[in-house]
Amino acid sequence: VVRRHLLQRYEHQPFISCLAGFYSCRWKRYQRRRTEPGKCCCKTRERVFFPLLVGAFCFSLVFLYMWSEAKNDYNNFDWYNYGNLGFWFLWSLVLLIVAAILFMYITLLLVLAMCLLAEGQQLYLHWSHKIGTFLVLVFSITALFILSVLWGDQWKTVRLSFQITAPYLHIGAIIIMVLLSWPVALYAIRTDKKVVQVIIVGPYLAILLFLFLIPLGMYSPCIREVGTLGPKPTLIGHRGAPMLAPENTEMSFQKTIEHGGDGLETDVTISYDGVPFLMHDSTLRRTTNIKEVYPNDTTQNAALFSWDTLQELNAGTWFLKDKPFSCMGSLSRADQNQAMNQSIYKLSNFLRLADSQNKLVIFDLYRPPEKHPYRNSWINRTLEVILNESGIRPHLVLWLENDMRSFVQSVAPGFQQTMGSKAPVEDLLMDNIVKLNLAYTEMSSEDIRKYADANITTNLYVVNEPWLFSLAWCSGAHSVTTNAVHTLKNLTRPLFLMTPQQYNIMWILTDLTSALLISLIFAL
Repeated sequence: VVRRHLLQRYEHQPFISCLAGFYSCRWKRYQRRRTEPGKCCCKTRERVFFPLLVGAFCFSLVFLYMWSEAKNDYNNFDWYNYGNLGFWFLWSLVLLIVAAILFMYITLLLVLAMCLLAEGQQLYLHWSHKIGTFLVLVFSITALFILSVLWGDQWKTVRLSFQITAPYLHIGAIIIMVLLSWPVALYAIRTDKKVVQVIIVGPYLAILLFLFLIPLGMYSPCIREVGTLGPKPTLIGHRGAPMLAPENTEMSFQKTIEHGGDGLETDVTISYDGVPFLMHDSTLRRTTNIKEVYPNDTTQNAALFSWDTLQELNAGTWFLKDKPFSCMGSLSRADQNQAMNQSIYKLSNFLRLADSQNKLVIFDLYRPPEKHPYRNSWINRTLEVILNESGIRPHLVLWLENDMRSFVQSVAPGFQQTMGSKAPVEDLLMDNIVKLNLAYTEMSSEDIRKYADANITTNLYVVNEPWLFSLAWCSGAHSVTTNAVHTLKNLTRPLFLMTPQQYNIMWILTDLTSALLISLIFAL
């Protein structure tokens, strides 16, 4: 019996050696010290540092989750950095990879610590890991602070994501609590001091009870009765299909039409000689080759160029060089050749294309800068093109610009008047508003339903991720503006859609199963 006991202990040593080696760099047995369950697991210095390890785990987890859910807006983040740095790079993807690596590193250290505790080993984190832990903690806190200051709306995205992910995060948290029950039971049940037992078990049980009951406060529009889901939101191509072709070009809008988009969204600027054209940025340097053709004019406002000058520029080669989206697929040779030959698109040609395909159009209209000949007649000039030059049917135009709205309604009563912000229903009806164009962060199923009761539909922008589109669908949105018409068109039902009965079964089974497992672990 003694021989078998010694053999089992000997055979177990390689496992402990690996744990202690990776955690403490103490690979040899004589370098390690055991501790009895219920006794202090480490020296004072290690007890002080262990909360920093837990804190680094929590902050890195929050940052990784926040940045993962921000994927819908990665292009905006990269565009912001382009404006400050002057060159295009997928910083968003790099940041996601770094966040994932740091989180996995801290998670590995925490798992090793839990395993060592379960094996009755004293904790000693090697100095290199302490430096690494401190760096992860500082990086995560700094990144969260900077993003909160510069990009605070992403926390609204995180809150929206909970309406989709909360039931699954709940299951994940319960699984973690089950795994933690073994070291908690080991060090709490066998201790001689009641006070220590309360200190260890009390917080654990309080958190566990909170997790058991938290589903009572969860809300998701995707948890609904069968037959109550509204129609799928229609898809409006944001600057066309910018994942498949250069934005705001004829090719981009053609791609939207090919993939079944119901509408086209763009941005309108007026040239110095009065030709409305499509351009999102205030300058031409990101989406044209102006640096090669007119290197001294890269920072000049796009509206200060004549149309003849604008026609000289290429509006497609940048797309193949910069690859503005991390999820872009490879283009066929024909598409590459077509993209390389794109030019700046006139508003009149854009409207003719939309009219020929019976597509709705919505656009942001940019007022020209000071000293521009059309500074004070920009709306009148745009209306001339829409009504007299393009020939588009008025009901296809979603008029968004709020300036001179009464005048626009008098000369073009057929336009669908669209508002870019929430307002009382009475005010919207007074202004003949039939559609709201809102940022997706303002999504509210209650507000959407309230406006729908007054025959005011809601369009949300910019929705690219399937989970966010699913949430918009469940919330009752009539349409979404998206960069990803080609992927969202394939969704036949919202992701994570379930009935209240299905959710209750999932919740109760998770709680009962975890409670049984934790009870067995404590009993053993």
